[in-house]
Amino acid sequence: MPTPLSRIPARALVTALLAAAFGAQAVAALRPHVPLLLAATVTSLAVEGVLYRWQRGMLSVFAKSHADITVRHVLRDLLLVVGLLRLGEQQRETLYAPLVAGLLAFYALHCVIQALSVLVRRTRTLPVITRNIDASALRLSPAPPLLLRRPGHRLLVFGLPATGGLLATAAIDDPRCAALGIALSLGLALLGLYDLLVRLLPSRRPAGEREALEWLDAWLAKYRPTVGLYFSGGASSAYQANMWLEPLAELEGRPLIVLRERFMVQKIAPTDVPILCLPKVSTLMRLEQSTLQVLIHPANSGKTSQVLRIPTLKHTFVNHGESDKLSSCNPYAKAYDEVWVAGPAARERYAMAEVGVEDKDVVEIGRPQLDAVRPYSGPPAGACTTVLYAPTWEGWDGNPGNTSVIEAGENLVRALLADPGVRLLYKPHPLTGSVDPRAGAADLRIRELIRAANRERTGERPRDTGELALRTRELDRLTTTDVRASADQLERMMLQAAPEPGRAQAVARAMAAWEEAYWASLPEWEHQVVMDARPTLYACFNRADLLISDVSSVISDFLASGKPYAVANTSGLAEDVFRKAFPTVRAATVLTPDAAGVPELLETVRHPERDRLVEARVELKRHLLGPDEPPSQVRFNEAVQALCSAAREHRVRMEERLAAEIPEIPDQRRSLTPQQPARPV
Repeated sequence: MPTPLSRIPARALVTALLAAAFGAQAVAALRPHVPLLLAATVTSLAVEGVLYRWQRGMLSVFAKSHADITVRHVLRDLLLVVGLLRLGEQQRETLYAPLVAGLLAFYALHCVIQALSVLVRRTRTLPVITRNIDASALRLSPAPPLLLRRPGHRLLVFGLPATGGLLATAAIDDPRCAALGIALSLGLALLGLYDLLVRLLPSRRPAGEREALEWLDAWLAKYRPTVGLYFSGGASSAYQANMWLEPLAELEGRPLIVLRERFMVQKIAPTDVPILCLPKVSTLMRLEQSTLQVLIHPANSGKTSQVLRIPTLKHTFVNHGESDKLSSCNPYAKAYDEVWVAGPAARERYAMAEVGVEDKDVVEIGRPQLDAVRPYSGPPAGACTTVLYAPTWEGWDGNPGNTSVIEAGENLVRALLADPGVRLLYKPHPLTGSVDPRAGAADLRIRELIRAANRERTGERPRDTGELALRTRELDRLTTTDVRASADQLERMMLQAAPEPGRAQAVARAMAAWEEAYWASLPEWEHQVVMDARPTLYACFNRADLLISDVSSVISDFLASGKPYAVANTSGLAEDVFRKAFPTVRAATVLTPDAAGVPELLETVRHPERDRLVEARVELKRHLLGPDEPPSQVRFNEAVQALCSAAREHRVRMEERLAAEIPEIPDQRRSLTPQQPARPV
């Protein structure tokens, strides 16, 4: 994304100050001029602090210009030394020679420490990252101090005594100050060097790659997983996997989560299910010899094709939500053994899309996640009608009908805020503005409209009993591990081992208590902009009397409540064409970009007898999400067990075929049926 204009002046100012400081320091060193030398050096150090505290993006800019922290620090000290030499008499140059030698030794140690830190980091980079698994056999240990892993921070901190000593010598003309400062910097560098050397001792190193892979094979054989959730994606896409964690945990058998990106291990929400991150394809292929039978895919990615190569596994695509968008019928879906959808609507959608997915491979399982959505219980009971406006993002294809934020968002919000009996919950998609800057700008304007409306409203606020703070602490205690910010992946593996029994149930209870305390802490009349992970979208569903959204999976999920909903039509299509093109709109009130229909819509919510779409919502819910009985979790589990059975039968057939075709090569895929470990884990 382009750099915000508001940040450009600050960056330019920092750059100008740093350049001016170095320029003034050079002039002061060559003249020489002690007050200017001191002021310029102190200014330069202060700007470095600003860079590391508030303008970290500029560090990479300087590095690309070959003006990184090492170059800047060497130049700063070099100019100080030049100034000292120019200040002193000719015969005193020999007095400063040892100081220069000590300074050079410090920089040499800095380079050695950097090389050793790279070696230590390599020894601490295992081919597998785990969570919720006891991996103590891999000799895990705490990470080295952060200063030893970040060269910029290390040089600033370790070199500060030397720079300070040189400044003091320039001020009072006493070489002992510089000698003491350089000695302190050398001492700090030697301590860091010792710490890294100790970590490279064979007894202190974590397990090597071969040993780690042997441990992985043994753990897989002991745990004997049957079904796994496979996920690969960017940092902002973790929600696509997180929505399937609870249904996965409730399956029969031994579930497993398989990730590909190391950073994703910490993006997965709290769960008791074991997590394996296998970045390399060669490591991923070891799943072929495990008991794993089925992998569930909530999203497509470039790395999905790699795991599809494992012949012993069956794969199913469950998606991370269903809508009428083309992305719900991606042609990539035909690469999976089966495609699991919520209800008949998705089956029909695949048939109409003609993307290569055969009807026999489509299985209807409902939406297990929607068990948390409470059903409709009548018109608004309180003084306010709660409206949830949850638009989707702009998408990758540039279709103006993807999101209502740009063309209709402000009009919708103004119309809702104009009704004194409305309480608005605004929950935009996390990716809003990531493709089209107009969407991001409109989102900011909508938030300002809501803040302005709240400033005009007054009323009694709930008394702060401390309940929310208490529930927040309890939930944080259950869902976060006490891991220091400087911990690396191995240290997190050590601290995030197998969870305590019953933690998942405790988290669910704590979450329910937190949500109750959260809503109780807010005035009923106050509009809210919901941006954090908590409260969840489904929690907002349960508070809302009405949903306004776009053509997205939000609509399908909200239908589980049976409450009224509306869809903003920014596609440019006539209403009848819009309804025909997008079946999820069939039971919705269609709003135009000018939001002219909002007052009438609110009346139907407050007076259900005027709502002519009740039966249409019931029918559409059945069409989109399937029947209420058996429950979605039951159908999900049945589909998993059926596909696991198919995978086992496939393994047997392949084993018999290989035995018949190549009996003279008994070791070639000798056992498609996994073996027990040769030794305990």
